[in-house]
Amino acid sequence: MAEMYHAGNRELQDRFDTRRLADRLAAWSEERSRQVSDDDRAFIEARDMFFLASADAEGRPNCSYKGGDPGFVRVVDSQTLAFPNYDGNGMYVSTGNALVNPNVGLLFIDFEGQNRLRLNGVASVDPADPLLADYPGAQFVVRVRVREIFPNCPRYIHRYQLVERSKYVPRGATPPPVPDWKRSDWARDLLPADDPARALPDSSGQA
Repeated sequence: MAEMYHAGNRELQDRFDTRRLADRLAAWSEERSRQVSDDDRAFIEARDMFFLASADAEGRPNCSYKGGDPGFVRVVDSQTLAFPNYDGNGMYVSTGNALVNPNVGLLFIDFEGQNRLRLNGVASVDPADPLLADYPGAQFVVRVRVREIFPNCPRYIHRYQLVERSKYVPRGATPPPVPDWKRSDWARDLLPADDPARALPDSSGQA
């Protein structure tokens, strides 16, 4: 429990008289929280998105959305997850943070079934990861070594229904479409030399 809670947690637990409950939850979590169970694996690998929390070397936080097709987050073993990094806006905030501060948090939510799973761990980035071949269109693979994993109260999860998965997720040998922002005046001349958007007309239709 000393590892799980710091003075800030304790201050609020005592203010709202939840220390006893928090200690019981911590004891329960300690029994199962360092390994991914079969149920955890099934839940994670069925998700098509998650939220990734990271922080830079000074501890300044960032939270980002990561999306793909179901199974894009893979449970490699009982203590390791892996997911691809697809082309984004070129800022590399989350994965760049992981290079200087590898502590990350992942939040998986099933909006239709109204369940969620939290995972905290240590991330590593490997441009030559052997799993890269399994992710067409990925730039590199991020692995997360599990420190703790646990579900928590789902009562405030709003129920949503999937309408359509993103057409921009890389799938097989067919390249995904180019997003419109890459063809705009403010971005087009700054794109990497090998970016497919450079070969397309700009947003006004001119080459």
